Amino acid sequence: MKIAHFDAFSGIAGDMTVAALIDAGAPAETLFAGLDSLGTGARFSVERVKRHGIAASKFNVEFEHEHKHRHLPHIVKMIEASALPETAKSNAVHVFEVLGAAEAQVHGVPIEKVHFHEVGAVDTIVDIVCSAVGAEILGVDRWLASPLNVGSGTVKCQHGTLPVPAPATLALLGDAPVYAAGPPMERVTPTGASVLRMLDVHYQPLPAMRVKARGYGAGGRDTPGEPNLLRLLVGELTESAGESFAEEPIAIIETVIDDSNPQVLAYVSELLLEAGAWDVYRAAVQMKKGRTGVQMTVLCHPDCVSALEEIVFRETTTIGLHWRLENKRSLKREFVEVSTAWGDVRVKVARWPSGEIANASPEFEDCRRLAKGHSIPLKHVMQGAMLAFAAKKEQR
Repeated sequence: MKIAHFDAFSGIAGDMTVAALIDAGAPAETLFAGLDSLGTGARFSVERVKRHGIAASKFNVEFEHEHKHRHLPHIVKMIEASALPETAKSNAVHVFEVLGAAEAQVHGVPIEKVHFHEVGAVDTIVDIVCSAVGAEILGVDRWLASPLNVGSGTVKCQHGTLPVPAPATLALLGDAPVYAAGPPMERVTPTGASVLRMLDVHYQPLPAMRVKARGYGAGGRDTPGEPNLLRLLVGELTESAGESFAEEPIAIIETVIDDSNPQVLAYVSELLLEAGAWDVYRAAVQMKKGRTGVQMTVLCHPDCVSALEEIVFRETTTIGLHWRLENKRSLKREFVEVSTAWGDVRVKVARWPSGEIANASPEFEDCRRLAKGHSIPLKHVMQGAMLAFAAKKEQR
């Protein structure tokens, strides 16, 4: 499978996306030929620049600035009358429909009454169309992205000074994972957010892949402290990241507590598991000034971080915690049901990429239920389940 991964550590904008696509191999001449057919009268160019010492491509659009506002039908007509590939036309039109819906939602008006102010400017039309064409040229099967650095502070637009991310951008991002880092500035623009929607991007850490092409798209400013770049990696999923292993992001929440009753921590662990944590474990640690404490670690899906953090703060004496995102890779697992003398038990089976069994273990809750129901030792049920599984495997 051919994949592409946006590393949006400095956000994403339309011109950065186009530049990254060109830098990764989409021919600029082909893109410009399609853009000329839009009839905007704009001129396009790509130049090599450096952002904090890193060479990158920068996409430039020159045109006579307009003060008129465009409605959705005007933009759709412009795109459909062009000589762009049909798929690119369809994708670009869809983007503007999504943009219109976002603006309508923010301002509380019907979509047909939406005036495309900044969004209707020539450079935005060019960025979206060029992104649609460039993405089609690269022939990527699946688009991925890191969490998005949206920036902070405020931004000036048609409706005045607004907080970052701007309301329309926030609506377009939906449930995409976001964060703020670096000096105050707008780092994710409405155009950048809409391109991500167009590509149906999945947000996850960089998977195991063989990189065949890389592109760096430069933003307009050389920001202090970090390169203002969008990085795009294009390549193939490795075998281990394809059908052989299960991969997903995992959030890890940790805190260290030295003044809590162990019974309370056991209770909190139960609450966390009930609230969606994948696992909770505690370990004794030696803290400063010779104090003994307990490190509580919570493993969960990134979407659960906020809810689980609230439980930790509410139910324990901690006043601080930290969390991070990591990659989770696991063997493919399945359940096989076996029959024992006391009832059915599910056996969890993990397989190597080759299909061979790596491990098998009886489901604890099934075994405990049968042991209690028949008043027999738990270990006997577990042993019986594994014997039944071995027999079933032999029959296969």
